[in-house]
Amino acid sequence: MDTLRDFIDADLTVLSIGINPSLHAVRAGFPFAFPRNRFWPALNASSLVGESFTPGIPATERLLKAYRFGFTDVVKLPSASASVLRAKDYADAAPALVEKIRLATPSVLWFHGKTAIDGFCRYLDGGRRDSRWGLQDFDLFETPCFVSPNPSPANAGYSLARIVASYDELANYLNPI
Repeated sequence: MDTLRDFIDADLTVLSIGINPSLHAVRAGFPFAFPRNRFWPALNASSLVGESFTPGIPATERLLKAYRFGFTDVVKLPSASASVLRAKDYADAAPALVEKIRLATPSVLWFHGKTAIDGFCRYLDGGRRDSRWGLQDFDLFETPCFVSPNPSPANAGYSLARIVASYDELANYLNPI
């Protein structure tokens, strides 16, 4: 199966975790590659990083090397919409994500959307979590979890401003004043 490669190293500051890669991202070779996806505009407008990025593989690699931001997905099955994923996809993918988290040793797990964290947790240990926006009241593998609205254009219920505010909240958690 062709899928989007992970951008992961050990000792990450943040492991960014999407639901699954889009077909566009797989073709382009980097996460959040669809032109209307709001990840890159939100990142650039937020206080999360100290520079502006042009979406692409070099930007993703710079985020990994300079900022220690890694990228992966709960399920590596590419699709035009996460709605095609089934319970079995999440169940089958959970052990691989656990291994990636253990290898990356991130300071924070950053889930893009409640679907991502809830889907992972449900098949991680059979437990349901009451996820909410922002920092969660539970850790996974002794790692704090942060949830922001999914920047996909399919998630139009959340404005770019709301997504930027969420990224700023993550920045404040990482670098408290």
